[in-house]
Amino acid sequence: MIEQYVLDLQDVDGTQVSVVGGKGAHLGGLSRIDGVRVPGGFCVTTDAFRRIVAEAPSIGDQIDQLSGLNPDDREVIRTLSAQIRRTIEGIAIPGDLAAAITRALAQLGEQAAYAVRSSATAEDLPTASFAGQQDTYLNVVGPTAILQHISRCWASLFTERAVTYRQRNGIDHRTVHMAVVVQRMVFPHASGILFTADPVTGNRKVATVDAGFGLGEALVSGLVNPDVFKVRDGEVVDKAIAAKQRAVHALPTGGTREVTIDSHQQEQPALTDAQAVLLAQLGRRIEAHFGRPQDIEWCLVDDGFQIVQSRPITTLFPVPERGDQDNHVYVSVGHGQMMTDPMKPLGFSMWQLTAMVPMHEAGGRLFVDVTRRLASPASRAGLLEAMGKGDPLIRHALETVLDRDGFVPTLPDAGPGGPPAGGAPAPIDTDPAVVTELIERSQASIAALERDIRTKSGPALFDFLLEAFEEHKRVLSDPLSIQAIMAGMEATWWLNDKLQEWLGEKNVADTLTLSAPDNITSEMGLALLDVADVIRPQPEVVAFLQGVDGDDFLDELAKFAGGTEARDAIEAYLDRYGMRCVGEIDITRPRWRERPSTLVPVILDNVRNFEPGAAGRRFEQGRQKAQRKEQDVLSRLRVLPDGDRKADEVKGMIDRVRTFIGYREYPKYGIISRYFVYKQALLSEAERLVQADVLPEKEDVFYLTFQELHDVVRSHQVDDELIQQRKEAFRSFHALTPPRVLTSDGEALTGAYRRDDAPAGALIGVPVSAGTIEGRARVILDMADADLEAGDILVTAFTDPSWSPLFVGIAGLVTEVGGLMTHGAVIAREYGLPAVVGVEQATRLIRDGQRIRVHGTDGYVEILS
Repeated sequence: MIEQYVLDLQDVDGTQVSVVGGKGAHLGGLSRIDGVRVPGGFCVTTDAFRRIVAEAPSIGDQIDQLSGLNPDDREVIRTLSAQIRRTIEGIAIPGDLAAAITRALAQLGEQAAYAVRSSATAEDLPTASFAGQQDTYLNVVGPTAILQHISRCWASLFTERAVTYRQRNGIDHRTVHMAVVVQRMVFPHASGILFTADPVTGNRKVATVDAGFGLGEALVSGLVNPDVFKVRDGEVVDKAIAAKQRAVHALPTGGTREVTIDSHQQEQPALTDAQAVLLAQLGRRIEAHFGRPQDIEWCLVDDGFQIVQSRPITTLFPVPERGDQDNHVYVSVGHGQMMTDPMKPLGFSMWQLTAMVPMHEAGGRLFVDVTRRLASPASRAGLLEAMGKGDPLIRHALETVLDRDGFVPTLPDAGPGGPPAGGAPAPIDTDPAVVTELIERSQASIAALERDIRTKSGPALFDFLLEAFEEHKRVLSDPLSIQAIMAGMEATWWLNDKLQEWLGEKNVADTLTLSAPDNITSEMGLALLDVADVIRPQPEVVAFLQGVDGDDFLDELAKFAGGTEARDAIEAYLDRYGMRCVGEIDITRPRWRERPSTLVPVILDNVRNFEPGAAGRRFEQGRQKAQRKEQDVLSRLRVLPDGDRKADEVKGMIDRVRTFIGYREYPKYGIISRYFVYKQALLSEAERLVQADVLPEKEDVFYLTFQELHDVVRSHQVDDELIQQRKEAFRSFHALTPPRVLTSDGEALTGAYRRDDAPAGALIGVPVSAGTIEGRARVILDMADADLEAGDILVTAFTDPSWSPLFVGIAGLVTEVGGLMTHGAVIAREYGLPAVVGVEQATRLIRDGQRIRVHGTDGYVEILS
C-alpha cells in the first residue's frame, strides 16, 4: 500500500475518518455541500502520524503503560503523557514528508496565514465529540512554523485531558491516530457557534446561535459572553445581546492577541437578525447532509459566512423514529420500571413484544406515546391523575407541554381515561383466597412454559416464543389480577386521604402496611437473612466468601466445614429468586443464578450486621407495629363525631390494603420468572450459532432484536458490522440521561416540584414511606459494591426489586427515580424505612459518607455535614 501523506480538503469525504480524522472528514464533507463555503486547505494524514511514531519505538511501550492505568491515576497519567508529547515533538519530520507538506502549502500560498488543527480518528464522532481535547493553532505563518505546529498537533493526541477522556470512554489509545488539518486562515468580523438543535432543551426545531466579534477563540475560551439568538421556522424567536468587552484578533506576523472593544461597539449585536436566520438556514443544510444535529463553528467575512468546523451534538437524547410529521409526546418507561439505564436491542425488543401497550425505542430506552390520551379531555384528566400519583415530575412535565398552544391537538373523548383516583373501591371482595388463586395461576403458567419450551429449538423455538408472549400478556392482563392490584393501591390512597382529613396525620398507610402478607419482594430480602443465619456459625465459610472473586464458588464451598449446608442454602435461594438481577427488565442483564457472586457482599453484610433469627423478628415486629397503629387509629376515630361509622370504614380499608398490597409485587416476579426461561432457551440457540461459526461469542445475540435473531437462526447469516455498531451505540447511550417526558421535537422535559414546604437547601422528592431518620449516606450505584453498616441510608439512582435484599440492612432510602407505587417505595413501606424518591441528581448532590436526614413523611432530604 502506498502511503499518502497529504490530501486536499476537496478530495476528502466523510468516509475517510481513518485517514484524515473526524475533523478532516467533516470538513471534506462540508466542502462538498452546495452553498457552504469552507476555507481552502489540506490534511496531513494518519499515515504521516504513524510514520513519525515509528521513528521512536519507546512510544509503544509508553502507550502500553498508559493503557493499564485507571482514569483516576491523574499524576501518573500527567507524567507519562508529557513524556510521550516531548518524544513526538522532538522527532525531526523526515525530508519526503516535509516536502509533501510544503508542496501543498505552495499551492495555497506559502506566506499566507493558516490555522493548524488536530483531527484525531476518535473525534467529532456521533458517539463522542472529543471537543477541545486536542490542540488548534491559529494564524500560523511560514512553512517552518507550520511544520512545528503540525508536530505539536501530533503530540496533542497525548494531552492529559485527551488521554483521560479516551480512558473514560473505553477507547484504546493504540487504535487512535492523529491527522492534522492545515487551512487558510480567515479574519472574521464576527464568529461563533451554531447549534442546529437547542443544546439545553434538546428541541430540534430551535437553532441556537452564539456570536461574538473577532475570532471564535474568545467565545470558546470563555473570554467573553456571546450574543445568543434562538431561531425557529425562519425567524428569531428570542435573543440576548451581551456586553462584549474583549475579542481575539490575528497579528500580521502570526499568532493572536486579545484586544479591548470600543465602548460604543460593546453592546452592538455581532449579527443582525437576518444574518442569524441565514446562518440557521445554512445549518439546516449541513444537518441534512450529515443526517443529525450539528455543532458548527462559523465566521462572518465580508457579509458571507464561512464554515470552519461541524461536529455532531453528542449530548442530545435521540427521538423515537416515527413515520409521520405529527407532534408526539412520549413518557419514559424506565422511570416507571425503576431502570433508567440503556437496554441492549434484545432486551428492549423483548420488553416491547411482551408489553401491554406499544413502546418506542430511543437511546436504548423505551417510551410510550401518550399524545392521543393527552388530546382527549377525559382521558387527559385520568392520565395526569395516574402520572401524578406515580411521579409528580412526569405530571408537571406533561402539563408544561400542554401549556404550549397547539402542540397537543384537542380531540373528542376516545373512551375511559386512566385508573380512578381513589375512593371508589374496586369491584372485588376483600378475600385472601383471591391472592392465593392468582399466585397459583401464575405458577401453573410458568411451569407449563418451562415444560413446553424444553423440546423447542431453531426456528420452531421462535414460533413457540411468539405464542408464549401472547400467554405472557394474557396473564398480565388477567382482569382479576388488575382488580387485586388496584384494590390495594386504591385502599392505600383512600386511607391516606381520609386519615389526614379526619386525624390530621400524613401517610398513615405507610405504617398500616408494614409486613403485609404475600409480598414476594420483601420476602426475598428476609430470605437472604435466613441464608446468613446458615453461614454465620461457619468461620471457614465466611473467610472463603470474603475472598470470592468469580461465579464458580458454590462448587468450592463443600471443601469447608459447614460448606455443604451453606451451598444448599444459597442454591435454595437461587432456585426461588435466581432469575432476578439489577435492571431485570432487560433480559440481557446477568441474573443472580448466572452471577451468584453478586449476592456475596450482601450475605456478608447480613452475617456481620444481624443476629440469628433476624428475618422472623423483623417481620413480626412490623406486623405488630401495624397492628398497634390500627388500634390507635380506630380508637382515635371512635371519639370523633360519627366516629363508629368512620372507624368501621377505616377497618374495612385496612383489611383490604393488607389483603392486596403485597400482591402488587407478584406480577413483576412472574414476568421476570418467564424472562429467565426465555433467556435460557435463547442462549442455547446462541450457543448453537457459535458452534456453527455464525457468531464469535453467544452474548453477541444481545445486540440483535428478537426479530433479527429469529432471521439469523433461520439463515445462519449475521451482519458482523451491525453488531459492532450496536455495541458502540450501546456504550455511547450510557452517557445520555433519559428524560421523563420527550417530545417529537426532541425537547427533553424533567418536570419540577411545585412546593415551598421544605427548608432552604433541602433536596426535594416524593414522600413514599413515612418517618424521619438521620444517618450516614452510602451512595451505591452497583449492588455488588454494597458495604453497609447498621443505620446507613442507601442513596442510589433507582431500585428495582433486586435491591430489596439491601433494604433489610439500611435505615432509610433516597433514590433519583420513583413514585408512590414503584417497587422501591412499596418495599420501603413494607420494612418501615423512611424513604424519599424522585430526588433529582441525588447521587451527585449527596456525597458518600455525608450525614443526611431523610424526611420520609414530607418528602425532602437535608444534608447535615
